[in-house]
Amino acid sequence: MRPDPHSTPAAPDAPDAPAAGDIADTADAAGDAEQARPAQVAVVVIGYNDAAHVGDAVRSALGQGPAVAEVVAVDDRSSDGSAELLERLAAEEPRLRVLRRTENSGGCGSPRNDGIDAVTAPYVMFLDSDDVLPPGAVDALLTAATGARAEVAAGLCVRRELPSGRETPWQAPLYTAHTVLARPAQRLRLVHDTLCVNKLYRTDFLREHGIRFPEGRFHYEDIVFTSRVLATGPRMALVPDRVYVWHVRRSAERLSISLDREHIGNWQARTEACALAYETLLGAGQKELARAARAKFLDHDVRMYVRELGLRSADYRRAWWTHTQEYLARYDAADWELNPGAPGRVLARVILESPEPRDLPRLRELAARPARLLPPYARDADGAPVWSADLPQVGLTPFLTCPTEVLPIAVDAQLRPRARGSRLHLRLHELYGRVAEAGPREVDVVWTAREDEKHARGRTTVPLTPSGASGNAQPESWTAAVPVDLAALGAGTWDLRLTVRFADGTQREVTAHALTGAGRLSRRAVPSPRHGVLLVQPYATHSGALALRLASGVGGAVRVARRRLKRLLR
Repeated sequence: MRPDPHSTPAAPDAPDAPAAGDIADTADAAGDAEQARPAQVAVVVIGYNDAAHVGDAVRSALGQGPAVAEVVAVDDRSSDGSAELLERLAAEEPRLRVLRRTENSGGCGSPRNDGIDAVTAPYVMFLDSDDVLPPGAVDALLTAATGARAEVAAGLCVRRELPSGRETPWQAPLYTAHTVLARPAQRLRLVHDTLCVNKLYRTDFLREHGIRFPEGRFHYEDIVFTSRVLATGPRMALVPDRVYVWHVRRSAERLSISLDREHIGNWQARTEACALAYETLLGAGQKELARAARAKFLDHDVRMYVRELGLRSADYRRAWWTHTQEYLARYDAADWELNPGAPGRVLARVILESPEPRDLPRLRELAARPARLLPPYARDADGAPVWSADLPQVGLTPFLTCPTEVLPIAVDAQLRPRARGSRLHLRLHELYGRVAEAGPREVDVVWTAREDEKHARGRTTVPLTPSGASGNAQPESWTAAVPVDLAALGAGTWDLRLTVRFADGTQREVTAHALTGAGRLSRRAVPSPRHGVLLVQPYATHSGALALRLASGVGGAVRVARRRLKRLLR
């Protein structure tokens, strides 16, 4: 995806509940909609030096059927033959027009603006050269927009990792049912969906309000464009249909903007876009949306970058910390009062109160999804929960009252591979009396395939045993030992998923903090009657969670060794 809005679409710890009056119309909206008239939609495809993929993108737009009146392909001064390829396609397809920019813009905003100026159809949507529209996407959005008389219709985008094909929905809680909103403020979570490509816009709506993308070399232009759309208060229709496939190619020579986060300029560009979005919404009188946009920055953007801070150089970390402090200094008291126990707000408080980077491993765990707060669990002189003994000004008192199902509980996990009887050892930590209060009883354990989260194995439920208590004292932790049949899991990468069940009837889905020493366990070759040999490697993910790589048979072991040798030779 060329513009790349912002990275890993992780599910929130607790989806927003609809506010009163949130949904103007629901499931019947699609059924009552008038039949979509043909040839009403223009698809603007932008690309730069992407000859390998732009043809597929254009064909996916043309393949939407008669509802597509025109496809406007804007080439941003490519030098790899992309423009010539598009011209050949246009010679055979009258609905395709090619615009060739005379100078490269350095971004995605200018070519998209060219497309807005060029289209003649009543509705317009955007497509990047390395992505595709799934069949039926245009019909689903057009039917929703015309039936609801909406200026904007939006649907579900999925991120597809290539070459594996693993798919992850983007902001799925927004797109669970056909919904019509009289104004965006009825669904504040809309500020989280900053993509422009999973939406259909009425062309005259964009033109009348002068809604355009930032020009030139402006990264994260989607954030700004989306804020400009929401600022006008359009009537919106949401559909549960898949309307966009965002391709993620991490092995590409040129990474997309959201994947290329190794340089501080990327973070500076993101904060600039988020600041402009906030100012746009606030300036338009959309105070609730503006406040929600600031909260989204803490809950999504800060957490994502904090998870990666430990991977960066010391110079990067210092620059990131300083820049983030300067940005957060703009927040006012009302910003901090909104959901004060959310992990992103705790992270931000630690950053603001510390002159230099600190506690990065612990911050990384709290930034994970779901969040994990690792020990130590300090208290101030009055007994109130605080971040640490040497940072008591960062209070954690909201954790004393937040619901158990969103409590940032921490579970340590260690896998001990053995030729016979591999076992997973779990330890659930007490957290300021809240875990004991809820009464942990058992834990559901399951391994999910990295390539397909619906593919799960080893599902089992085991009791949790209290430990560390003497007399009537409160337990310090609860433990469990779980047998793991490595041969039954088979080759691949497996993520550990846990659900802790409590006596009070609540439950908490968590991942486990990997006890792996320096962050990585050595591989072990384990004899297996089924596979001959299994090459086993438990390891910690970027967010510190336990995961497992398995290679089966001699051939699998050889492939792993070859990949490791290639990495060493680079």
